[in-house]
Amino acid sequence: MESVVNSPSPGPESLAGVLERIIFLNEENHYTIAEFRREDTDEKVTIVGPLPGVQCGETLQLRGSWTRHSQHGDQFKVEAFTSELPSSVHGIRKYLGSGLVPGIGKVYANKIVDAFGADTFRVLSEESARLRRVPGIGPKRAAAIKKAWEDQRALREIHIFLQTYGVTTSQCVKLVNRYGAQAKPVLLAEPYRVAREIEGIGFKTADRIAINLGFANDAPPRLDAGILYALETLQEDGHTAYREADLRDYTAELLQTGSERIVARIDALVDSKQLVRHQPAGVGSPLPGSAFLQLPVNDHAEQKIAAVVARLTRVASGLPAIKVEAALAWAQERAGFAFHELQAAAVRHALTHKLSILTGGPGTGKTSILRALVDILKAKQVRVHLAAPTGRAAQRLTETTGGFASTIHRLLKFNVAKGGFTVNESSPLATDFLIVDETSMLDARLAAALFAAVPARAHLLLVGDIDQLPSVGAGNVLKDLITAGERDGAPIPVTRLTVIYRQQGQSLIVTTAHAINAGDPRPPPVAHDLAGVQAWSDLNFITADSAEDCLQKVIALCTEFIPRYYRWCHPINDVQVLAPMHKGVAGVTNLNQQLQAALNPHRHGLRTVAGEFRPGDKLIQLRNNYDKGLFNGDIGSVLTVDSEKGTLTADFDGEKHTFERGDFSDVAPAYCISIHKSQGSEYPVVVIPLLKAHFVMLQRNLLYTALTRGRKKVFLVGEPAAYMMAVRNSESKQRCTHLREKLAALAVSS
Repeated sequence: MESVVNSPSPGPESLAGVLERIIFLNEENHYTIAEFRREDTDEKVTIVGPLPGVQCGETLQLRGSWTRHSQHGDQFKVEAFTSELPSSVHGIRKYLGSGLVPGIGKVYANKIVDAFGADTFRVLSEESARLRRVPGIGPKRAAAIKKAWEDQRALREIHIFLQTYGVTTSQCVKLVNRYGAQAKPVLLAEPYRVAREIEGIGFKTADRIAINLGFANDAPPRLDAGILYALETLQEDGHTAYREADLRDYTAELLQTGSERIVARIDALVDSKQLVRHQPAGVGSPLPGSAFLQLPVNDHAEQKIAAVVARLTRVASGLPAIKVEAALAWAQERAGFAFHELQAAAVRHALTHKLSILTGGPGTGKTSILRALVDILKAKQVRVHLAAPTGRAAQRLTETTGGFASTIHRLLKFNVAKGGFTVNESSPLATDFLIVDETSMLDARLAAALFAAVPARAHLLLVGDIDQLPSVGAGNVLKDLITAGERDGAPIPVTRLTVIYRQQGQSLIVTTAHAINAGDPRPPPVAHDLAGVQAWSDLNFITADSAEDCLQKVIALCTEFIPRYYRWCHPINDVQVLAPMHKGVAGVTNLNQQLQAALNPHRHGLRTVAGEFRPGDKLIQLRNNYDKGLFNGDIGSVLTVDSEKGTLTADFDGEKHTFERGDFSDVAPAYCISIHKSQGSEYPVVVIPLLKAHFVMLQRNLLYTALTRGRKKVFLVGEPAAYMMAVRNSESKQRCTHLREKLAALAVSS
């Protein structure tokens, strides 16, 4: 069995031998550093380069060139290779003992090879019953070894078949786990089925395979998969629905085919319930293409939200009798100040309506109202639950209200085995009053799960700032509900707080944030270097005339200025750099590398797909991991690394978690993170690089979100012109949803 990975460049050298040990493997691009025993001299050398699918013990024919590394000496840089299952007894022993085949460790590998020698692989494939002659291997173990060997052979075959399509080893493993020995036949017959059924293998990969296998450009399976992929792509931009005519044109361009064929396949997908079509309400004969189309999962989520809104406004309250005006007077006396009319209205709405919304920018008194409301409810012995989308937001809610807040995922108790929340409509929360902060972060699916868990007689208060960035996931739940309450006549009282209270209006962070929302493009006072920075001010703008200048000033702030003037501030844990973009000199990726080198140098690290991690590094969780209880946006600190085992241990809010090779794509360095990832969090000190080169991302709500993440100090570093560009760009992408229509339909029916 042999595979050629790529074509060699002209005149490379050749090397043959056995792969002895894999020192490092990047599972995303297969870049490998390995120990290799040369066939001609029997000496061990280091080889580097992309080596997808190789395992210890394999015989490799390499083509490439010798290079010299400043630290590690001579290395053979691989440009192309072929691989063969080992034929020597030594190679077979190494291959089987590598742990590649479950059920065969080093001990049993030695026993099997001792019994069958160079004939081992043939015995495993054709005469596996002979394994029972090996001491310690009974019928069950022999059957398990046979199955594991067949699965591994299928994995190897599928990897060779797919390597030209850019399919990773981990994706091949998913294919074999799902389809077993039928993986290749399934790919040959139904490549688009793989895109539907295997997470991590998308339409583009399936389409490359299908086209190369000879599938027609307008074949129904391709058109169907393309339409669903188009909606999934639009979903990534935040849309839960899309107008049919626009989806038709978008998909036709994507697939380079005629729109009339797309129309026919949309009808077929609606008939098979893979798409949901909604005709516009109140229209006798709707125009062709005017309907909205949704994936069933998004339609179901919005239906659930609308149904709970209707239920909450229909069913009587379960709260004990509360004299609202007396409770307000008591809360004001307890707080030590008189509430503004709008603040008092927010408390009244929360106590007298089953569903209400409180919105407002920083410093407008949301926290004071929540604290007063929690005090009133506790005094009446009401069961109050508080929740927020992120751990940091929940912690802040706990500190400011005196109640206990948890993340939404922990509140709803995700069950890994069942793949869903255990707190749901059938088993709702044991609460009388649920307060949810940072609701602008709720996407449609999470909001649906949360709303469904609210008991029929309980109250629900949604708190958020709609001027921030919308949710990362699809939907615009808070904005849709506010619009429904204020414009569409839905029975959802909305209180907008507009008066600034924080530090009697003297906080430059707060006043600048409100100026941004008002469209004032004038930047705050600027300093041209760190010597001109006003350390006493909570907001400073340091100019930079290039990306390199910006980078150096950000590093100088984090390593020199902040530690010198703010002794209370830990330069890693308390400072968060927030960048608009990932790429570029002043982007997330490069800033992480440079800040790590400046703040945490000279420490032995662990090289991973996400970069090098060292003890003391800050890292961020990029995806929800229910097994670990870690969620997207959680920030931790690396405690230890083990280069031999390829693991690291990190602390997240006092809990230790171990990350292994397969986990590293879920984490990233967090000296600098994107502004989008900072949603729902606050940091003592925030540093924001802001350049005209970031123009693709420069929007008013992005700058507003970044600025309002800073609790004590914010430093803007860059070009005032970039600041003005962001403030003037208020046309953030509009999200297409169908929630308001569903709310209106339920209001009419009730």
